[in-house]
Amino acid sequence: MNTEDTHVWELLQEQLEGEDGEKLSAFVADLPSAQIAQALLRLEQPDQAELLAAIEPSLAAEIITDIPEQPAVDLFESLTPEAAASIMRELDSDVQADLLREIDDDDASAILAQLEPFELSEAQALAEFDPETAGGVMHTQLFSFSTRSTVRDVLNRLVSDEEDFERYRGQHPYVIDEIGRLVGVISLRNLLLSDRNRPLTAIMTEPISVPTFASFEELAEIFDENEFLGLPVVDPEGVLVGAISRADLAEAVQDRSDIDQLRARGIIEDELRSMPLMVRSKRRLAWLSLNIVLNIIAASVIAMYEDTLAAVIALAVFLPIVSDMSGCSGNQAVAVSLRELTLGVIEPEEYLRVWRKEAAVGLINGIALGILLGIAAWIWKGNPYLSLVVGSALALNTLVAVSIGGTVPLALRYFKVDPAVASGPILTTITDMVGFFLVLSLAAVSMPLLV
Repeated sequence: MNTEDTHVWELLQEQLEGEDGEKLSAFVADLPSAQIAQALLRLEQPDQAELLAAIEPSLAAEIITDIPEQPAVDLFESLTPEAAASIMRELDSDVQADLLREIDDDDASAILAQLEPFELSEAQALAEFDPETAGGVMHTQLFSFSTRSTVRDVLNRLVSDEEDFERYRGQHPYVIDEIGRLVGVISLRNLLLSDRNRPLTAIMTEPISVPTFASFEELAEIFDENEFLGLPVVDPEGVLVGAISRADLAEAVQDRSDIDQLRARGIIEDELRSMPLMVRSKRRLAWLSLNIVLNIIAASVIAMYEDTLAAVIALAVFLPIVSDMSGCSGNQAVAVSLRELTLGVIEPEEYLRVWRKEAAVGLINGIALGILLGIAAWIWKGNPYLSLVVGSALALNTLVAVSIGGTVPLALRYFKVDPAVASGPILTTITDMVGFFLVLSLAAVSMPLLV
């Protein structure tokens, strides 16, 4: 954060300590919401809640939109139901839906009790959809017209309200029948070149739509194959229920990629250091506790070869090198698979193709790394057989690591398990166990040549 942002944070802290609500509101009113959001995230959570409760709900809603989802959820859970409801009213329905999916059920019920049913009807409907589907990221504000409408109706609506124009950006005019089913789409070129009294049914074309359950991968494939700005989303009966733009999909994919990267590093949810200490500790321990168990399993392999290790003590130096180098290679493969899954470039069923690609890289890199480690072992101990043992173990374990790293994320996605969370522990455990086993078993076979 730059000096200016730090200054804003300090001033916000002073205003909060002064307990002058009017002065605080006047101060933040002159600041961009994104700048307030950055400064807000430097405050402790009680101060964050106090700030949001003290300012205008419309500005608070802008700030909520500018901060990551998990801190926003935590903030809503810490606000009074009345304050949370006043901010919720000002949010777009898709943001409301995202929050309602994540907020604790009791807190969500308390907030809903402060609102009229119609105020969150769209958001509650959106919240029912999987967030990683078209229904989960679509907008429900639609640029739609009945089959009785004319070109003039569309043009009048385009110029009548600047806010409407911004809201519908990325959508073509959609034509729906009397019960809301999507029957056609209008190209802007046809619209501008047609007589204003011409009915839309005369210039509309067959629509390409997606169901609410379409995955990000399916959406990306359609956008790649067509130059559409947006896609209409329909329910099982063909009723138009929303639209999704290229920008919507790109943002959702990026958000998922960011979350996957955090999870791959053991951060299960969005974490900021302004969060309560015990919350941060608990979230990290969920990951670290699992790793203790997995490391014990890997260490058990060493116990099986205790005599071999005692006889050739130099092996103890090479065990962590073999497991660590192989783990690095495997993590590279995990990262590529996670990225390709996020972008929709690969499907879980393509594990054989992915394995072949990774095995080729693993074979080349494994041999290269094995030779380098073997040379280092030879120079250090002057024993060519020791260098052959550790070099061969690293080469073979690298091949195993990239094979696991490339294919395990696909298998986990297939079985509906989050690959970003589970791939790392699985990879680490297997590469450690196999690496230790290869070094020690090859050493056991070659024992007369090593001592």
